[in-house]
Amino acid sequence: MCPLSTSSETSSSKTFRIPKVPFWAQILLGLALGVLLGWIAKSGDIGWLVTTLGKIGELFVQLLKLAVAPLVFFAIVVSITNLRQVNNAARLATRTLLWFMVTSLIAVAIGLAIGLVTDPGAGTGLTPADGAKPDHAGTWIDFLTGIVPTDIITPFTELQVLQIVFMAAVVGIAALQLGEKAEPVLKLSRSALELLQKALWWVIRLAPLGTVGLIGNAIATYGWNLIGKYATFTVDIYVGCALVMFGVYPLLLATVAKVSPLQFFKGAWPAIQLAFVSRSSVGTMPVTQKVTERLGVPKEYASFAVPFGSTTKMDGCASIYPALAAIFIAQIFDVPLNVGDYILIVFVSVIGSAATAGLTGATVMLTLTLSTLGLPLAGVGLLMAIDPILDMMRTATNVAGQAVIPILVSAKEKILDREAYANATSISLDGDPDVATAAVEAEQKVTVPAPAA
Repeated sequence: MCPLSTSSETSSSKTFRIPKVPFWAQILLGLALGVLLGWIAKSGDIGWLVTTLGKIGELFVQLLKLAVAPLVFFAIVVSITNLRQVNNAARLATRTLLWFMVTSLIAVAIGLAIGLVTDPGAGTGLTPADGAKPDHAGTWIDFLTGIVPTDIITPFTELQVLQIVFMAAVVGIAALQLGEKAEPVLKLSRSALELLQKALWWVIRLAPLGTVGLIGNAIATYGWNLIGKYATFTVDIYVGCALVMFGVYPLLLATVAKVSPLQFFKGAWPAIQLAFVSRSSVGTMPVTQKVTERLGVPKEYASFAVPFGSTTKMDGCASIYPALAAIFIAQIFDVPLNVGDYILIVFVSVIGSAATAGLTGATVMLTLTLSTLGLPLAGVGLLMAIDPILDMMRTATNVAGQAVIPILVSAKEKILDREAYANATSISLDGDPDVATAAVEAEQKVTVPAPAA
């Protein structure tokens, strides 16, 4: 007797398996549900629903931030030490930084051009009295002196990302100098990084639910009327970011790297959509690194370029946004800007972009820009209400750039795996892709016993 199942029966059982909803579809459903619930809460003045949506979104962001400090530290340490496995590491690092600056320059120029053409502060009905000076403002002195921590604990407890990057860079460089003596520390760092990334994948799976809370709370709290006052400015931000993400980056990919821009978006879209929802470049970093590697960038280089970019490469938050915001605030406060002021905006955007440090929001960068120009810091208060809606598109642009630059540098250095790039597909965000791959391979190894004679 042979009661074992046959391959046809196995195939039949698989036919009735419930298909998984793609992650991008889950995000879209979350967006739609968030808008609907936000509108219901706002129009019906349902306080408990507003609170619930706010708590859901807040919890999701808190979970992402929980991993930020250790993730940045161990990612930078490991990424620096990984450079010893790459030929011409110094040249790769230099070219990466130069491309960061070039694309930031292009982005800020686009932001200034859009602002000068559209006059985003005109006709809003807003006045200087509507603004409120922020509790903390960024200055060049604070920026420079704030890089070096006073102790090793405070940067982690208060989430001072620049100081964490500084300490990690020191540890990474010291480990390179020590060589084999530092291997136990590096082994611990690699294990800790893998553990953090695994935990972060669990948080990422909650992104559709977080989307419901974040979008719903934004609609319920601010409403369409408030958004209407900032209509021109909001459109300017989205158009500027779209021009960079869907215009500048594809042009660079096609002309410099000589690869298909459409293939880039096919492979990188999971990271871009997660950035749009989470509003955190650092929180998206594990996904960004995965898609960058799948697009043919060597793992040793990607593990340096992506963490480095997640804390310094901010075309949306540090280039387009401060340029447009400075023009907007100057118009509200009736302060004329001249050519010298526009040059200062460019300088701050290109040199000071690390001030954003990959966290949700770009308030530090904005206050740094305003203080450099001598504009009233109370203007920051004018933009805080609309910031969550702006930050989604800004962060998506940031992350797209963080994936584009390693591809450009790899292509110029002739280390890009063009076959991998051409065959790259969107990774699944339903779980850790490495786990999913292992599961598929395990399933392929299973053989169905043949019926007994």
